Amino acid sequence: MRRILGLALAAATLVGMSAVGAVSAGAAPSPTISRDECAAAGGQIVTRAYAGYVCALPDGTTPPIT
Repeated sequence: MRRILGLALAAATLVGMSAVGAVSAGAAPSPTISRDECAAAGGQIVTRAYAGYVCALPDGTTPPIT
């Protein structure tokens, strides 16, 4: 009986892991924006330590600068 419960638990764990992996793999990288596009959209160029420059847009998103 313990063996059957153990196998059921292992199978459920693997299914959960594969579902999380599928969701993580579906996340797309954030699009980049140029300095001119940032200014035209009303954004502000911000420097982030170890991350380079990003554009802080009024909607709260921060795409990286190309």
